[in-house]
Order: sequence, then C-alpha cells, then structure tokens
Amino acid sequence: MPRDYNQPSPHTTQSLLPRGRILLVDEDEEDLTYFSTLLQSMGYLVRAFNNYREAEVWLGHERFDFVIVSQGSPAFETRTLVEHALARNRHTPVVVLTRCLEMSCYLEAMQLGAVDYLEKPMAPAEVERLVATHCLPQQGDFAACQV
Repeated sequence: MPRDYNQPSPHTTQSLLPRGRILLVDEDEEDLTYFSTLLQSMGYLVRAFNNYREAEVWLGHERFDFVIVSQGSPAFETRTLVEHALARNRHTPVVVLTRCLEMSCYLEAMQLGAVDYLEKPMAPAEVERLVATHCLPQQGDFAACQV
C-alpha cells in the first residue's frame, strides 16, 4: 500500500527532539533532583544548577526556552538571575519557586517580568501544567515558548 504523504509519519523526527530547553536553579539538592528528573521525564532538556552564579554563566552561552529559579529566603537572592534571564530575552518565561511565600519578593519578581511565583512543593501534575502553560511549540522552532 503506498504511503499517504499528507498523513504524519509514525516515526517523526519531532518526537525525538526535546520539547524545550529549561534552565533550573535550586540550592536544595533534593528539589533540584526532583524537578530535574521530572522535567527530563516529560521530554525537556534540563540544565540544572545549585549555584546561581554558574547558572548566570550558562545564560550567556546557551539559549533557554524556560527558566525556573528557586527563592530560598526573603532576601530574594535570585533577583540578579531573573534580571539576567529577562535582559537576555524578554520573552523567555521565568518562574520563581519558593518554600516561604514573601509578598515583597513576589511583587519584585513580578515587576521584573517573572510569569509566576509559586510555592513548593509541587505535585508532578502541577509542574507539568506550569510548563505546558508557558512552553508551546511554534512554527519553525521545536521548543519556542510563549508568555
């Protein structure tokens, strides 16, 4: 039977490509492992760091479609990383995760341009919904994200 070229191939290259590139930064090793493993199992390419300074260096060398940073204290130590990510590409969705909700940090993150500020822990379904909300494939780019 001849192949109908109007129908998608059951073995498309698209399915072999990562769904997007995510920069993940969390000083808590358990959380870093949890989110990294979860996102990779969903098909994303993840660069995971437990050090904000190392992550900033990678931002200068690699394009990311989504940035997730952890906020560990009311001092908002991730501010520089959020600023750096958004200065590099204002359309890159940046999400701040925290264990201690702090209104001043929330307001600061949102004013800088973060798309969300959420409390940990997060169930796998919540993480999947978060990434699916902000990372949507676009024509011509297998992993472009929208805000």
